[in-house]
Amino acid sequence: MPIHALIFDFDGLMVDTETPALQSWQEIYAEYGVTLSVHDWAITLGANAGFDAHTHLVALLQQRDPQLAEQVIAARDTIIARRQARKDELSAPQTLLPGVAELLAEAHTKGLPCAVTSSSSQRWVEGWLERLGTRHFFATVVTADDVAATKPAPDLFLEAARRLGLPPATCLVLEDSPNGILAARAAGCPVVAIPGAISGQVPLPPADLTLPSMAHTTLADLQAIFR
Repeated sequence: MPIHALIFDFDGLMVDTETPALQSWQEIYAEYGVTLSVHDWAITLGANAGFDAHTHLVALLQQRDPQLAEQVIAARDTIIARRQARKDELSAPQTLLPGVAELLAEAHTKGLPCAVTSSSSQRWVEGWLERLGTRHFFATVVTADDVAATKPAPDLFLEAARRLGLPPATCLVLEDSPNGILAARAAGCPVVAIPGAISGQVPLPPADLTLPSMAHTTLADLQAIFR
């Protein structure tokens, strides 16, 4: 079917907030002499559930220093707050990834509606879109606050298609994460995988098309492929 809308993921696709998310936890793990691998972290990419980094840290410590593990359990709130502050610090300088601004501008010029679907909170996503000057490009923004289940469930994409008034099969999804690709396919949307700095280090489910970055395509190219 022809493409009548674009649905963008946010974290890792539009802005590399995934590297700060992982690095901020890796720094804390390093303080305790353990490591957090990309492959352990991968389950959380594109999702907001399924992996608790603090619980995983405790489990690693219990194998080598049970007393230290108990200290980390007691300090959970402090550790999480410190990690969030570090994540925010690392995220602040991030800008739009290559090709994002150009594709949004082309869609806007051609009157093709766009949406954002994200497993992050509305406050996080809307704040970034306003800061980057891109909010006006999107007809709707669907976040974890709007659905019962986030990616890999299809809810976010189904809600975006509903708000756009279009069948999911006519909404082309741009995604970087395994959970996002699975969610888009479950919703019946065609999907382009664009691996990010972190998701590019782990296996991705099959997509209809895979690109190294958004800078490697145009709206005209995508409409020619998906028609």
